[in-house]
Amino acid sequence: MTRIGIIGGSFDPVHYGHLLLAECGREQCDLDEVWFIPTDISPFKESGSQATNAQRLDMLTLAIASHPGFSINELEWKRGGVSYTYETLETLTKEHPDHEFFLLMGADSLADFPQWKNPQRICELATLAVVSRAGNPAPDLSVLVPLAENQYLKQVADAQVKMPEMDLSSSAIRQRVALQQSIRFQIPRGVEQYIKTQELYLKKT
Repeated sequence: MTRIGIIGGSFDPVHYGHLLLAECGREQCDLDEVWFIPTDISPFKESGSQATNAQRLDMLTLAIASHPGFSINELEWKRGGVSYTYETLETLTKEHPDHEFFLLMGADSLADFPQWKNPQRICELATLAVVSRAGNPAPDLSVLVPLAENQYLKQVADAQVKMPEMDLSSSAIRQRVALQQSIRFQIPRGVEQYIKTQELYLKKT
């Protein structure tokens, strides 16, 4: 079985927190590849993204271009509409029956996981690979107890991803751009230059 990590999000813009999560997950979970799956419309952000799909694709492409183990999967864009993880995983497992999927996520996402659409089905289709950030308590896996068997809980515990604390968010980066503040060392240099040339995230006058 080919081991594939998937990391979803709006990536508006992609930043070093996304990339470090992907790399730590790739290494620690012994993944063959990590697929970035940008949402069309996130169920948590139905107002939509500020950058267009084409611009978000350009930024992701710039960010991962030098990494042979990273790639972009446009499944959710092609499907369109609100993106639900269980639907994405159902499609991926049908298209790639020889792949084993690991869903990379932060501990904050795990806390909300029971409120996701069809979380039990997600557990059937992929192993959750939850980030354990340095200096923070270990992720609380008890939220999964009503959703999965003990064997699955052990798989999730074994797949925890340790990574350094990195306080970055796309919304904070957009705000800094709007205020004309530096975003150097928060995102790849190529992405930073792209935001500048495309005049993304500036306050509208």
